[in-house]
Amino acid sequence: MCNTACSPAERLAEELNKERKELRTEVFLTLLTFIGFATGVTLQIIDGSTIAIGLAFFVTYLTGGLPAATGAVRNLAKGHLDIDLLMVLAALAAAGVGEVRDGAILLLLFSLAGTLEGYAMGNTKRAVVALMQIRPDEANLEKTDGQLQRVKVENLTIGQTVVVKAGERIPVDGMITHGESAIDQSPVTGESIPVDKSTGDSVFAGSVNGHHTLKVTVQKLANQSTLARMIDLVTSARAERSPSERFSEWFGSRYTIVVLLGSILALVVFILIGTPVSEALYKAATLLVVASPCAIVISVPAAILSALASAAKAGVLFKGGASLEEFGTVDIIAFDKTGTLTEGKMHVTDVIPLHLPEHEFLQIASSLESHSEHPLARSIIEYATSKGIQQNGAHSTKSVPGKGLTAKIDGVTYWAGNRKMLSDSGLTLDTVASEKLTELEAKGRTAIIVGNDSEIFGFIGIADTIRDTAKETLMKMRKAGVKKIVMLTGDHDSVAQSIGKELGISPDDIYTGLLPEDKVSIVKKLREEGVVAFVGDGVNDAAALVTSHVGIAMGGAGTDVALEASDVALLSEDMRKFLSAYQLSQKANRIIKQNLVFAIGILSIMVVTTIFFHLPLPLGVIGHEGGTLLVVANGLRLLFWNNHYT
Repeated sequence: MCNTACSPAERLAEELNKERKELRTEVFLTLLTFIGFATGVTLQIIDGSTIAIGLAFFVTYLTGGLPAATGAVRNLAKGHLDIDLLMVLAALAAAGVGEVRDGAILLLLFSLAGTLEGYAMGNTKRAVVALMQIRPDEANLEKTDGQLQRVKVENLTIGQTVVVKAGERIPVDGMITHGESAIDQSPVTGESIPVDKSTGDSVFAGSVNGHHTLKVTVQKLANQSTLARMIDLVTSARAERSPSERFSEWFGSRYTIVVLLGSILALVVFILIGTPVSEALYKAATLLVVASPCAIVISVPAAILSALASAAKAGVLFKGGASLEEFGTVDIIAFDKTGTLTEGKMHVTDVIPLHLPEHEFLQIASSLESHSEHPLARSIIEYATSKGIQQNGAHSTKSVPGKGLTAKIDGVTYWAGNRKMLSDSGLTLDTVASEKLTELEAKGRTAIIVGNDSEIFGFIGIADTIRDTAKETLMKMRKAGVKKIVMLTGDHDSVAQSIGKELGISPDDIYTGLLPEDKVSIVKKLREEGVVAFVGDGVNDAAALVTSHVGIAMGGAGTDVALEASDVALLSEDMRKFLSAYQLSQKANRIIKQNLVFAIGILSIMVVTTIFFHLPLPLGVIGHEGGTLLVVANGLRLLFWNNHYT
């Protein structure tokens, strides 16, 4: 049996197993209730013996009412009144006035509704437990002699190497040390298309290896993997109540008392105004049924839990129902530029040699940068390599902080850097070269100037690439109800304005040259204008994520900080997932409102009809239980959220 040391996922699995056993019992009792009811009605139609009819309905009352009565007594002992008590009292009241069959109908439908609700609500748990089943229990551990040994995933330690064959699930979070393959990451990130990965790339537990064998070094223990964190976060989120859920629970517990006292008062009033006692009891019993808040209480969690499960399957983690509800009300979104609106990867966009052929210019530049680990240097080397250019042997490389670097190639000292590096060189640009450099910077490019002690060879423009789906996503976010989109960045104004213009963001809503504390101040200011979501990478923007109404970490797969600091974590870097999560939150809020309006509306109509007119108890039962099942079914629609990015 699971104890306090168990993880949320383990507790959920045990809870689900227990509920499965209970559900089987409920199905059996509901079946017996139906058999008893059907037998009783049949005997009445064929004029069977009174004893046989009574025995059949007794079975119905026993199997249909005993579970509810047991639950009601258990809660009464704790000082709580619940809906089960109302149903049992209503059935007994019907039997008390000679309407045994109507009471049997009530118990049959109440039993059936309870069984169907248990199955339906269990779907949300089964959807989450499915996450636990995608991680292998064992892995192929490569021993020091090169032999493979099957071991439990829980026994793997950081630094060990596992071998993942074609078609197998990757057992751990780690880094590929040998091989390349297409990896299906959909179980973790929700990406529908396999991602090509090779040596040096990270992989996640639960993802599926494609067609080639890989060697993967373990970087996280089994209970610390992204998949394990997903499961724990989602199961923990189930326990965190949203404002609507807290209200429905508060309302339901108190309203049950109101219904019970109101029915007793109604009974007294009916008798005082001359209604026959049997009819007064019948109307009071009907009132107990139709006024019960089952549909109101179940309408919110049905939608919230379904949405949480659906989002998790798509690689979107909400910390709880509150985050889900509030995200759907967001009307201002502040994006950190790098890694969200852009890919966070620098690419060469412009090569402008002044006197040399482009091939020779790129060879000098890439040779200079060959010993640098700076992202700008790597982008130049990758670009040159893609052009088939080989680097010459550079040595005596020296970094000049904030400016660039120098190195010797064939005995000649070369340098590459920014305008400060140019100024230190003592060289000046002629008019044509100066115009080219100014034009490059005006396009929002980071300019790398390459030269030596006697001349300047040219410029290389580098930029962070805008995500393919960013512009379309922002446009659709505005259509979906977002009033203001803001971009925050530590980059220079020219770079940010260039990207903002391409994305359709107003220059007034672009804030540049920011430090982390500056982003916090801006988010606080935006909070005065509306409900604010801040979208960052979850690493450098933890303070801003926490300051906003809804903090959203983008591309958070494998990033512990992202999962901890944010209210919502998008495990893939697909901007369309952000739009989908927003639309899912909005739809969940709409369904909650629909359910509450319907539940309160049908309850009000039936109560008024019962008090001032005549509502047969069977019809009241059908309206009550049918309404409950309808709001559950409406909420469960979110389990099948199609994620079509519309």
